[in-house]
Amino acid sequence: MSAQSSAPPRRRRLWRITAAFAVLLGLAVYLVVQYVTGGPGAPRCTVQADGGAQPYELTPEQAANAATIAAVGSARELPERAVTIALATAMQESQLRNIDFGDRDSVGLFQQRPSQDWGTVKQIMDPVYSAGEFYTHLVKVRGYTELPLTEAAQRVQRSAFPRAYAQHEGNATQLAGALTGRAGAAMSCTQSRPVDGRSGGGTRVREKLVREFGNGVLPHGKAAGGDERTVRVPATAKDSGKGEGSRHGWEVAMWAMAHSAELHIEQISYAGQTWRAADSGKGWVRQEASGDAAPGQSSDDVRIIAGQ
Repeated sequence: MSAQSSAPPRRRRLWRITAAFAVLLGLAVYLVVQYVTGGPGAPRCTVQADGGAQPYELTPEQAANAATIAAVGSARELPERAVTIALATAMQESQLRNIDFGDRDSVGLFQQRPSQDWGTVKQIMDPVYSAGEFYTHLVKVRGYTELPLTEAAQRVQRSAFPRAYAQHEGNATQLAGALTGRAGAAMSCTQSRPVDGRSGGGTRVREKLVREFGNGVLPHGKAAGGDERTVRVPATAKDSGKGEGSRHGWEVAMWAMAHSAELHIEQISYAGQTWRAADSGKGWVRQEASGDAAPGQSSDDVRIIAGQ
């Protein structure tokens, strides 16, 4: 057979191979997107914004990590700007996912490197530890609250892409407003399946609250106290947030909702509004005053009910 007669079949084979490769490449991209975003129709946390800005959406996993970053900042009594810088940094470095891989030996939310004295891999993979380390370095940057976000983040991270953090500033500011309580009930999550079979009731909620917010978040700093389902958190600290309730109350309420799958939280009530996991699609629902405070407790406390 001549070369001329065999050329068309070769082109057809080449076309089929190219088409198959394109399909496989498209499938790979689709799977990566689904992995990062959770896929269409998956549970979401949505942060509403003022001024006509687009709502910011993130997965429950991302929201839980972001809430931990904000809580550690609150425990250190840092300003909202510090939380915004930390969130934007984690958005760029890991997409707010606690990953165990990265460039060279980088791991965790902030892609910190054990070889650069950020701690051991086990330590860095703990979001409370890694957020604390980020803040420890950030507060050493003179005037960091007045610096452009990308410059403040870069002085901590020493990234090869120093301007990359700026692209996340809008979303980070929006998210920080919700997680620090300034924006009131700005964030709402649709419930995802529990991440494990453990519950622990109120005890597990208390333990995590104290670990992330510090001993002062609960009366007398008590993390334990039986397996009762209800946890009440005093909401009297800090200035008022948007709408009813205090800023501290809303930051605790947002934290509880972001961690609801992990802690099997069924209901959160604060400032006359309630979020229920079983009916999470409705978001925060305003309730009539019930006067159900326990003796010695204020009806303005954040009330968290966890499954057994």
